[in-house]
Amino acid sequence: MSTEILIIDDNSEIRTILQEIISDSGYKTRLAANYNQALSEIDKKLPDVAIIDVKLDKSDNDGIELLNHIKNKNKDIPVIIISGHANIEMAVKSLKSGAFEFIQKPFDKNRLVNFVKRATENIKLKNENRNLRSKLFHSFDLVGRSQNITSIKDQINKLALSDSRIFITGPTGSGKELIARKIHSKSGRSENPFIILNGALLDVIKYERELFGEELKDGSISYGALEKASGGFLLIDEVTEIPLETQSKILRIVIDQKFKRINGNHDIKVDVRILCSTSKDIKKEISQGNFREDLFHRLNVFNINIDPLSKRIEDIPLLIDYFVKEICKNYNRKEFKITNSNYLLSYNWPGNVRELRNLIERIAILETGNDNEKILEIIKESLTKSSEEIFSITENLSVPLREARENFEKEYLTTQIKKFGGNISKTAKFVGMERSALHRKLKLLGVKDLN
Repeated sequence: MSTEILIIDDNSEIRTILQEIISDSGYKTRLAANYNQALSEIDKKLPDVAIIDVKLDKSDNDGIELLNHIKNKNKDIPVIIISGHANIEMAVKSLKSGAFEFIQKPFDKNRLVNFVKRATENIKLKNENRNLRSKLFHSFDLVGRSQNITSIKDQINKLALSDSRIFITGPTGSGKELIARKIHSKSGRSENPFIILNGALLDVIKYERELFGEELKDGSISYGALEKASGGFLLIDEVTEIPLETQSKILRIVIDQKFKRINGNHDIKVDVRILCSTSKDIKKEISQGNFREDLFHRLNVFNINIDPLSKRIEDIPLLIDYFVKEICKNYNRKEFKITNSNYLLSYNWPGNVRELRNLIERIAILETGNDNEKILEIIKESLTKSSEEIFSITENLSVPLREARENFEKEYLTTQIKKFGGNISKTAKFVGMERSALHRKLKLLGVKDLN
């Protein structure tokens, strides 16, 4: 696809010259002769690169306003500012606002072409990097044969066909975003945006600006997540972190399908499918007054709950094989085998699937080949560093040695029994105990039947 350059200048002669120069260099062009035309062209379709004259027909800073408008929509798009009334202050202002380059009229043809070439290379590189970063995550499948995962796959196929709101629950790193993306990819909105608003990462004051957008004093608009997701999906991640005063406004959006930007005076109709996720106990948050019950019932038309990885141990070998194959392919590395997976099966995985994926990625990047000892060394070092939970260090440091030992034995044996599906005979054989001795030990530790 040919790179498209949007040329914005109120001088018809300059527009023609710019169009000829740019077209002769092999680029497609679009033109705008004034501020309103420029807004229309930008809103209709974002260009790959924009060339904007500072002064148009609205004010002396038209170009800067349009620059800000573009950057609010996509901060990566390179904008070249041109001016016939250039001064150092104007140049500095445009560059501080995010301009890629500043050039003064009359401009040198070769210099302009060089700027455009560098700008197109810049946006191409950013797009490639973004695609590469997202490829590792967004191309992954929901892998597993546990009852939990099998049920979720069935739910995804059914819910993708509707426009109902969905509430996704599960611990951090378990795959809540992946579930949301799978629903989006199988839905009738798959060609439209998938926007994520992470409640846990936002400052309280900024939350409504990020969600609703804002009409600024200079007349420009900062678009929020609701408008960016128009026609598509909006995933509100960690929805329980939303401030209470904002929750009431979201409730109105869900009911009325419209909202106002900050400082805005008119309603904006919204066509967005809203999905929410949380790693917290939502019922507890409601009982403590942190989340509105009426909003929860509006958002929780359907619920999907994904279990922690420690509760679906049978999925771990499948996930290991899958991540090895996919990550090695993406990094152009030779596939490797993890021959001793007992360490991985008995680990508690506080970071869930994300932690497992990161571990496999670390092994692939270090290019261990099939050196089993080296792979096991990386696994032990990584998991010991990433989580003290495997030996309950933080809990056991404050108790006597005997109690700490009992805590570890209880946790260790409970994990092994779960791994073998409650089969005491197999567990006893694996841990090196007689079956009757294991029964006595479990009774002594207060471990109940896990079948």
